[in-house]
Amino acid sequence: MVKITIKDLTFSYRSNRILNDLNVVVNDAEVLSLVGPNGSGKTTLIKCIDRILKPKGSILLEGREIESMSQQEIARQIGYVPQSSSTPLATTVFDTVLMGRRPHITWRVSDADIGKVADTLELLNLQDLSMRDFAQLSGGQKQKVLIARALAQEPAILLLDEPTSNLDMKHQLDVMETISSLVKEKSISAVMAIHDLNLAARFSDNLVMLKNGKVYAAGTPNDLLCERNIRDVYGVEALVMTSLDKPCIVPLRSLNSGVA
Repeated sequence: MVKITIKDLTFSYRSNRILNDLNVVVNDAEVLSLVGPNGSGKTTLIKCIDRILKPKGSILLEGREIESMSQQEIARQIGYVPQSSSTPLATTVFDTVLMGRRPHITWRVSDADIGKVADTLELLNLQDLSMRDFAQLSGGQKQKVLIARALAQEPAILLLDEPTSNLDMKHQLDVMETISSLVKEKSISAVMAIHDLNLAARFSDNLVMLKNGKVYAAGTPNDLLCERNIRDVYGVEALVMTSLDKPCIVPLRSLNSGVA
C-alpha cells in the first residue's frame, strides 16, 4: 500500500531552486532514506512533506492532498523529528513527550494522554528518564526523546531529519535500531534524511538518491549503492563491498568534481 505519493514537487528559496520536479513514493511500513550530498534537498523535502515549507506540486497522503488538510490533521498523521535537539523551555522528559499529544488534546490533558506518554516512554526504554531535565540528557538520549514525542502523536508516518547527526557509534546504532523496530512493530512508515550511507544501507528498505534537487535514482540499497552512483552523485571514488548481504561503502578519495 502506498502511504505518500509526491508528484512534480518543486520548491525555491526566492530565486534559488532547491527541489526540481521530484516524484517519490513512500510505501506502507517501510523505512525510506533520502541520501545525497549537502545541498541536494534532503531536509527541504522532509519539511515540504510536513508542510513546514509550501512547495509547488502535489503531496498525497493515502490518496488525499496534504494541502487540503488542516495543520491538526497533518499533525495526527505525521510525526516530525528535527535535527536540533533543543527545546525552548526547561522541561522534563515526560512533559517533552506529552507535547506530542497536542493534536489530540481538546480542553485538558486526559488520563488517556498520560497513559499514551507512559506507554511510549516504556516502549523506547525511557521510563527511568521521565523526570529528568531534557536539557541535561546526552545527545543520544535527546534524540530518542524527540522520537518518543513524535511517536506520542500516534502518526502513520515519521519524518526524521538527520536522526544520527552528532551521535557516537553506539547511539547511532541505538537510534537506527529504534526507528527500524518502530516501523515493524507499529506498522508505520519512516522517511529520513541521512548522510551515513552505511547506516542507510543497513536499516533502509528503500533509498531515494538526490542530486542538485532532483531524484538521481530510487530503489533498494543493494541496487543503488554502487561505485558508479557514489562517484556520480558525491564526486567520491569508493570501494563498495558486501557485508551481511548489505552494501558496505569505503570512501577512497575525492574526485574534486565540484560536488558539495
